[in-house]
Amino acid sequence: MMSLPDTDSEDELPPGWEERATDDGTVCYVNQQNKTSQWTHPRTGRSKRITGELPIGWEKYYDEQLKKFIFLNKETQQRSNVDPRLAFAVEEPTQNVAQVRQRFDSCSTALQVLHGKDLHGRIALITGANCGIGFETARSLTQHGCEIIFACRSRASAEAAIDRIAQERPSARARCRFVALDLSSLRAVQQFVREIKESVNHIDYLFLNAGVFALPYSTTVDGLETTFQVSHLSHFYLTMQLETLFDYKTRIVVLSSESHRFANLPVDNLAIHHVSPPAEKYWSMMAYNNAKLCNVLFAQELAQRWKQRGISVFSVHPGNMVSTELSRNYWFYRWLFAIVRPFTKSLQQAAATSIYCATANELTGLSGLYFNNCYFCEPSKLSKSAALQQQLWHLSEHLVSELLEDH
Repeated sequence: MMSLPDTDSEDELPPGWEERATDDGTVCYVNQQNKTSQWTHPRTGRSKRITGELPIGWEKYYDEQLKKFIFLNKETQQRSNVDPRLAFAVEEPTQNVAQVRQRFDSCSTALQVLHGKDLHGRIALITGANCGIGFETARSLTQHGCEIIFACRSRASAEAAIDRIAQERPSARARCRFVALDLSSLRAVQQFVREIKESVNHIDYLFLNAGVFALPYSTTVDGLETTFQVSHLSHFYLTMQLETLFDYKTRIVVLSSESHRFANLPVDNLAIHHVSPPAEKYWSMMAYNNAKLCNVLFAQELAQRWKQRGISVFSVHPGNMVSTELSRNYWFYRWLFAIVRPFTKSLQQAAATSIYCATANELTGLSGLYFNNCYFCEPSKLSKSAALQQQLWHLSEHLVSELLEDH
């Protein structure tokens, strides 16, 4: 580890480091030389928080031209993007997830979670935002000023979804845009990433929401079983390729399911035939369970790898048998979902946990947790296997590299 230069004050920042404050008052430390960030002071290893109102004479406003919040001293007309309260930041004890108070539950809606929040200037990228939980997530965020990138396969369905949002709130149309994303093709993901990087320089919220369920056996253009590639591998590749657009303000939410508890992936010697089985060993329900386990495994490993950057990663269960288009591929599941519809969550309730993980102030500095009903819970024992997390990561890297080289 590189030693830091001597100083008279252990609280003095090393050269190239800056202090910044998040919306909830947590202090973040940014290294301008290597473009990394972390929640703890680079010398003391402790975290800080700012509290209270802005000093007398100061106000905060959003600059539409600069696309950022600015602090203005009304007396001197001094403008700064640095919160003046940083000068009075105080140390706080290390945050413990057990100390997070539960504010919402299974009945809470996405709009209740967002009550009072101003998300102007924030950008969310949502895969599968054209329908179901993804659409309800987009709709709720736009009502609070967030810009949404609809990452969908079908332009027609995405634009129809944007029209529905605009009918409810006309001003939201300007904050929504479609970018084509076909998760059944790594080359299509590659093209999507190029387009995103040309149009934005930062992503605040990444919702890995898209998925498939109860598919008859099929393979993608890359030759992999469709459920695995669409639900996990392409999302893995997408996230890795967008890495430069993430910083300490970014939260990544991976939609999984309680179905991950019924997966059957082996703890040792994970191989491609386990995650992408041949037709004769394929069962649609187990393919879904295993894909949902991959979602949790990926979120856990990503959280560990990006912990020092201050990027929060969470996996969530939105609800049991929520009435979405997920069941459209098989008549039996369409019938079953229709039968249980009166007893399951609404789409507003199903989107609440994802939005809570993306926006809740009390989760600042936390990462790698699994949430259900807007509160953390223990995922399966299998999903907590560090060995399996690492095996899936390495297998995913290998598959992406091999498939892109072959094409």
